[in-house]
Formats: sequence, structure tokens, C-alpha cells
Amino acid sequence: MMRTRPLKVALLGCGVVGSEVARIMTTHADDLAARIGAPVELAGVAVRRPSKAREGVDPALITTDATALVKRGDIDVVIEVIGGIEPARTLITTAFEYGASVVSANKALLAEDGAALHAAAEQHGRDLYYEAAVAGAIPLVRPLRESLAGDKVNRVLGIVNGTTNFILDRMDTSGAGYSEALDEATALGYAEADPTADVEGFDAAAKAAILAGIAFHTRVRIGDVYREGITEVTAADIVSARRMGCTVKLLAICERAADGNSVTARVHPAMIPLSHPLASVREAYNAVFVEAEAAGQLMFYGPGAGGSPTASAVLGDLVAVCRNKLNEATGPGDSAYTRLPVSPMGDVVTRYHISLDVADKPGVLAQVATVFAEQGVSIDTVRQQGRNPSGGDEAVAGQGGEASLVVVTHRAADAALSATVEALRGLDTVRGVASIMRVEGE
Repeated sequence: MMRTRPLKVALLGCGVVGSEVARIMTTHADDLAARIGAPVELAGVAVRRPSKAREGVDPALITTDATALVKRGDIDVVIEVIGGIEPARTLITTAFEYGASVVSANKALLAEDGAALHAAAEQHGRDLYYEAAVAGAIPLVRPLRESLAGDKVNRVLGIVNGTTNFILDRMDTSGAGYSEALDEATALGYAEADPTADVEGFDAAAKAAILAGIAFHTRVRIGDVYREGITEVTAADIVSARRMGCTVKLLAICERAADGNSVTARVHPAMIPLSHPLASVREAYNAVFVEAEAAGQLMFYGPGAGGSPTASAVLGDLVAVCRNKLNEATGPGDSAYTRLPVSPMGDVVTRYHISLDVADKPGVLAQVATVFAEQGVSIDTVRQQGRNPSGGDEAVAGQGGEASLVVVTHRAADAALSATVEALRGLDTVRGVASIMRVEGE
């Protein structure tokens, strides 16, 4: 039987995501009530600019005093979609103190201070759910926290930022340069006016920290995540990847060490084979590939951002939290019990694609190969193309021109590769290191 007293919900933030949450709560009220077992009532909406028109939101619910809203004492669930560290952190902990569970989409806060938030939730017997913080509408957090709780996850490999995937996809399919592809992403609304958080990998790094913490049951903060963005990816990198039967993606990679005693978390552009499922992820879509001992390989795919997809994830969490409220229970809390250390990037082992600008004369390849050998990095393939002095592509071997030398290695530690690159820069015959890209997913 359905309880007649509604569960009261406070909404912090009413932007693109928050307004969609409010709309769905209103238009789908009967369906939500049937799924939960009790009606849900939007009891207040905290915003910064109360004069802004918000279609479908009762103006009487609008307030600028978010603190007073979460302190009311009769709020059952607080939905936080304002983002940032403060005042979101204080508002969430205050909500716990005053009897409310929390649904959040705040990846930056969870990646920075998730452990403290989980501790506060546990202290007060509340729920903290955040499916929307990682991959929009894609159900990913809950499968890792619940469905795979009895399994051992060894690797999480994913595309978790739609803006960068759109840009790299355009560079691959249309031959556009980075700046041109970014302009298109901005015009279509995929990129913000300031795209730094996306293109420099900060957004993906926050999501990687959250995923690694859940997957490996350990503490991983955003500062533990190695990060590179896509701003240095060139059209030449895209062409080189295609020659190898690969494409370039910005990947979030979380791995458990082979001995099980440590983990790594990193975000960087990488070449992946066209045969890998992630290679076919196009436009602004997200996808995450999970490798577990018993379950094997799983892939989660869908829209990773936007008002409607993110609101869908928020409302899924709202239903779960409200059900827990009715049953006087809480869902799965913090599972960071393993306390595994996060290894530095230098310990990561993978393959590399290195493009060098070198003098086009005899003996250069031998010198380069010697440097790789001295650092213990094994070469898989080499491709050399000469250039004439006027900048053309025809080889002018032995005439003092320039050449492009592309080296693809076997698996090696990142520290060894870094040492190799530094040594290469010291050779008189190496004019410059044009690009370095890791090769993943093989």
C-alpha cells in the first residue's frame, strides 16, 4: 500500500540539470510515486538568481537561502546539482545533520572529498548517491557498487567526457584540426565557452578518481590521477593512428596492479585499435569498459552529459534513496576498505607511439635505436619518411634534409619511456620530439 504523506525533496540548483529534474518530478509525479511507494513533493528550490524565469517551477518554491532550506528538518532528500566544492560540501554535510539523505551530481566534490562525505553520511545514518556524477544517464556507479560487489574488478577503461570525444571524432572523420573541431563543438553546444575542464582532462580525471575508488574499494582522490588533455593532439597523430589501424580517444584508465597490491588511475589521449569496442564510440557519447575476474568484459554505453540524461540518473538515485527512507534503511555506503596505495605514473606499463623530427642522413636510425636499447625499451616497429628542405614530403636521403621517424614500442614502464625521450632530445640528430602517445586496449 502507498504511504499518503509525501517524501519532501529540496533541490539545490536549477540550471540545465536542476530544471529538468524539477520538470520530470512534476510531470511524472504519479509514476515516481508508484515506483517509490509514496508520493514525492518538491518542497523548495535554492538558486542564486531568483529573478530568472524557470518554466514549470512554482515561484513560491524558489529561495536564495540554501542553508535554511536544508536545515528545515522536514526534508527527506536533498538533490545537489550546483557543482563546485563550496558551498556544496557544507550544504551536503548540513543536510545529513538535519535528517536528509543526498543525491548529488557533483563529480569535482566527490573526487576531492568523497571519503569525508561518506563518513558524514554514515555517521548520521543517511544515504549518499551519485550516479549522475560519472557518466550521465549511463548506469555505471550502481553496477560497480552493487552488481559487481562480489567480483574482483581489475580494470576500468572508458571515454567519460563527451566534449573531447566529439572533438577527436571530428578530427578523425573529417580531417579537421584541433581548433576547428573545438569551434564546431562550441557552436553545437558540446563545449563550454571556457572548455578547459574538458579539453585539459580535469573533468575526466575527477570521474576516474570516483570510478577507481568504487572499483578497487580504495581511496583515490583527483590529485592521485595522472592527467593529460587533448590540446596537443594533431592531425598528424590522427593519421599515424589510422596507419596503425587505430583511432585516438581521451581515455580514463583505472587498473589494479598484477600483484594486486596497488592501483593506478590516469587520463590521457591514447591510440586504441579499431577492433576495440571503444573505438566505435562516436560524437559526444560516453562508454566504459570494465574487466572483472568472474564477470569478464562488460561495456556501458550512452549519452554522458546534458540536462535530460543527467536528470535521468539523478531521478534513478532519488527513487532508490526514497525507497530506503520508507524501509528505514540505507543503501551501500563507502566500500574503501582495501587501502591500496596509488602507484605513480612512472610505474604504468604500456606501449608507446613516438614521432621524432630527425636529420635525414645515414646513421640516425642506429643512434635512435641505441638510446631505446640503453633505457631497456624494446622497439616494435619503425617508419621513416624523408622531407625535402622546402617542406615537401619526398625523401632526400643523405642530403641534409629533415625526416620524420615514427617508433612504436613494445610494452615498457612509463618512467623508462620518459628517460628515453630525454636522452633522445640530447642527440644532435634529433631536431625535436613531435609527439608521444600511448597505445592502449590491445
